Amino acid sequence: MTTPNENAPAAPSDFIRDIVAEDLRSGKHEKICTRFPPEPNGYLHIGHAKSICLNFGIAREFGGICNIRMDDTNPAKEETEYIDSIMFDVKWLIDEWANEHLGRAPGYASDYFGQLYDYAVELVRKGNAYVCDMTPEETDEYRRLGKEGPFRNRPSEENLDLLARMKAGEFPDGARTLRAKIDMSAPNMWLRDPVLYRIRHAEHHQTGNAWRIYPMYDFAHTLSDYIEGITHSICTLEFEVHRPLYDWLLASLDLPRPLPHQYEFARLNLTYTVMSKRKLMELVSDGLVNGWDDPRMPTISGLRRRGMTASGLRSFAYNIGITKYPSMTDVAVLEHTVREEFNRTSPRRLAVLRPIKIVITNYPGGQIEELEAVNNPEDPGAGSRKIPFSRELFIESADFAETPPPKYFRLKPGGEVRLKYAYIIKCDEVVKDDAGNVIELRCSADLESKTGGATSRRKIKGTIHWVSAAHAIEAEVRLYDRLFTVPEPDADGDFKSFVNPNSLEVVTAKCEPSLKDADPALRYQFERLGYFALDPDSQPGVLVLNRTITLKDTWAKEVKKR
Repeated sequence: MTTPNENAPAAPSDFIRDIVAEDLRSGKHEKICTRFPPEPNGYLHIGHAKSICLNFGIAREFGGICNIRMDDTNPAKEETEYIDSIMFDVKWLIDEWANEHLGRAPGYASDYFGQLYDYAVELVRKGNAYVCDMTPEETDEYRRLGKEGPFRNRPSEENLDLLARMKAGEFPDGARTLRAKIDMSAPNMWLRDPVLYRIRHAEHHQTGNAWRIYPMYDFAHTLSDYIEGITHSICTLEFEVHRPLYDWLLASLDLPRPLPHQYEFARLNLTYTVMSKRKLMELVSDGLVNGWDDPRMPTISGLRRRGMTASGLRSFAYNIGITKYPSMTDVAVLEHTVREEFNRTSPRRLAVLRPIKIVITNYPGGQIEELEAVNNPEDPGAGSRKIPFSRELFIESADFAETPPPKYFRLKPGGEVRLKYAYIIKCDEVVKDDAGNVIELRCSADLESKTGGATSRRKIKGTIHWVSAAHAIEAEVRLYDRLFTVPEPDADGDFKSFVNPNSLEVVTAKCEPSLKDADPALRYQFERLGYFALDPDSQPGVLVLNRTITLKDTWAKEVKKR
C-alpha cells in the first residue's frame, strides 16, 4: 500500500484529502492517480492553478501520479496555441515542486477516440444508446419537457448502421446524434437521454480528418478517466449534477478494472476579476486588454508576465482551502501572499516614477560619492551595493508640496527631509516655468548629516528616495492595477462596463544604474513604491518594467470611503 510522503512539508487538510487517505488505509486503492483535464479552448487562469495544485498536491503528498490530459472533443474551438500555453503554464507552476509526480503529459482524449467509439457501439448493442434524428432545438425542448422522442425505440441494428454511417461522414452536421437511453422523466436533466456523439465535419488538431463524429465532454471525460486508471476524478462543483451520468456510463459497460469516482469542490471565485473563459475571451477579442498574457488578466500567463512567481501562486492556490461551499475570495489574500514572499526575497533598488529635479546648491558640482545601500533588510545575507550621489538628483514629484496639507512630512518650501542613505536637505527655492509649473527645487544639504556619519542622528520625520540625475537610466514602467472597479463585476449588469479605465498607466522612470542589468528572474522592490519585474518587451538599451504589486493595499482605503 502506498503511504503519504512523510518527508513532504505539512499539507493542507480537507475533505478530499481525508477521502484519499482513507482509500489508501483501507486498501481500496494501492496507488493514487489524479488528473488535470483542461479543454484547450483558451488560456489557463488562476482558478485552474487551484485545480493544478490540488491534483498535483495530492499526488505529491500521497506518493501518486497526476496526468495532464487535454479534453479535446470540440475541434471547432480548440487550437494548438492553447495546448502550448497550457503545457507551459502547468510545467512552470509545478517545476521543482511536483514535477516528479507528473504521469502522462501531454495526453489527449483524442488518443482514445477509437476506444471511445467502441464503447459507444457497446452501449448501442446493449440497448443503452440510440441514434436520434431530432434537431438540436427539438432535442432541447423534448428534454426540457421530459418527453420521449420518436427515435428513442429504434432497433439496435438500425442504430448500429446509422452510427457507422455517421462515423463515415455520410450525414451533414446536426443531422443526427447518438444519445444515451436513460430516463426522460429523471429530475436530473443530465439523465434525460444526453447526447454522447455529434456530427462535426471539422479538422482536429491531433487526429486531422480521421473523424467526422466527436464525443461530448461527459462521455469522453468519464471513459478517459477509466482508460487512464484515474482513482480520484476531482472537478469543480458545477459538475456535481453530472456525476450520476458519470456513474451511469461506467456502470453500463462491462469494465473489468476498478472504476474511478468523481469528487467535487468549490471553484475559486476572486474579487475584482472574472473567471469565465468566455468572458476572458471577450476581453481579448474586444481589445479591452492586450491579449491573453496582459498582466491585468487573471490568466497564469498574465500573472507570470506581471511578475508573480510560481512559488507565490502555489502558496496561494495550494493553501486557499478546499470546500464544497461556493464563496468569494478577496483578491487582497493573493496580494498579501505575494507581498509576503517578495518582502523576504526581493532586492531593493531606487527608482523615481514621476521625477522632479533638485539641485543641492552647497554640494560641489563635480563631486560624486558612492553611498552604501542595503540590498534587503529582511535578509542579512543579501549584502549591500554602491549607489552614486551627486549635486543634481531626481525625487518623486509627489514628495514635494508647495502648499502642503497638515502633517505633511515630505519636502516643502523651508522644510527638511532626509534623502535615503544620504543627507538631510532643506528646500530653499522653487523654480517654475512661464506656465507656473515647478521644474526645479533648489536645496541645501546638511553635509554633516550623512547616514552613518558622526552627526547623522539628527531626527527628521520624513525620508524620501532619489536617484542621481547624471547616472540615472530611463525605463518604461507599466503601472498595473485591478482590472475592474467593483468587487464582483459578474454580479450585476454587463461586466465590461466595470472595466477600470485606470488599470494601466505608463510612465518614464529614472532608475539607479544597477538596473541596467536587471535580472528577469528577480523581483525588485523599488523603495517606497512597490514590487517590479522585467517585462519580455525589454531589449538591450530599452528597459521595460511591470509593477507587480504595490507595497500596501491601496484599495482598502478606497473601499472605506464608499
